[in-house]
Amino acid sequence: MAKVVRVAVTGAAGRVSSSLIVRLASGEVFGPETKVILQLLELPVAMKNLEGAMYELQDCGFSTLQDVIITDDANVAFKDCNYAILVGAAPRGPGEQRKDLIRKNGPIFVGQGQAIAKNAASDVRILVVGNPCNTNCLIAYKNGPDVPADRWHAMTRLDHNRAVYALAAKAGVGCEAVSCVTIWGNHSNTQYPDFTNAKINGQPATRVITDRAWLENTFVPQCQERGKFIIDTTKVSSSFSAANGAIDHLKSLIRGTPPGDWTSAAIVSRGEYGVPPGLVFGYPCTSSGDGNWKVVEGLTLDAFGREKFKITLDELLQEQEVVKDLLPG
Repeated sequence: MAKVVRVAVTGAAGRVSSSLIVRLASGEVFGPETKVILQLLELPVAMKNLEGAMYELQDCGFSTLQDVIITDDANVAFKDCNYAILVGAAPRGPGEQRKDLIRKNGPIFVGQGQAIAKNAASDVRILVVGNPCNTNCLIAYKNGPDVPADRWHAMTRLDHNRAVYALAAKAGVGCEAVSCVTIWGNHSNTQYPDFTNAKINGQPATRVITDRAWLENTFVPQCQERGKFIIDTTKVSSSFSAANGAIDHLKSLIRGTPPGDWTSAAIVSRGEYGVPPGLVFGYPCTSSGDGNWKVVEGLTLDAFGREKFKITLDELLQEQEVVKDLLPG
């Protein structure tokens, strides 16, 4: 008898989810022997669009898609789900600062954290994609305390993939030659894409790319600011690359990371690398394919990296202060 996996997706009629839900339904993530039930959540105003998406999914005829449930009720969407992918979030409005966006999204993730804790399956894993994803994840997990802290993740895999491509392009190699990349800290323009611990064809990246000025002054800002560039040039935020990051995050959890390599994920700190416990912070992570992340210990940063690490950590501490009234306990 085929295994059945229930996957909840919020903001399911949006641009990111439009790319995401097709790949979830197709068997790409969970394999050809697993049936997928998609439980799609949207605002009432977007339910007609979501209905259209449901019909398109049905019309794909995927043998791995068992059912599609559409709803504007979080309790229905998260009922018995094994995975919850939180894509929906309020966008930044004209003249709003980052702290305004954080406050605007806070109540959304309070409610979703509570609904997940109340309704989800006992083995649920949660990936927060909607920005500011680290702090949105912090709010949700603090409001869903019955779900273990290590089940809550925020996405830095898009940033990780971006960094891999940039290093590969500079070195004139394929992306498969790049390993051991880390996105430290926040999914924001303070993130630190760590090139000092990265490898290219098994060699330290700094030995292959000897132009330190390029690494510090082009590579790092390019990774930090690419999302803004896409918005400025296309007038919309990243969509299929964000969906791809979420897909890759899930694949690594389910299938494991390659031996000798790791990926990047923002998880609830247990004090690793001096980050205060409870903060949702981007780390180098491995998985054995059991649905859990393990932080890679023992990496060192040079003076440049330590400075960047402190900047992104300070930003996350400031964001935590902005939403402290939404954090029970």
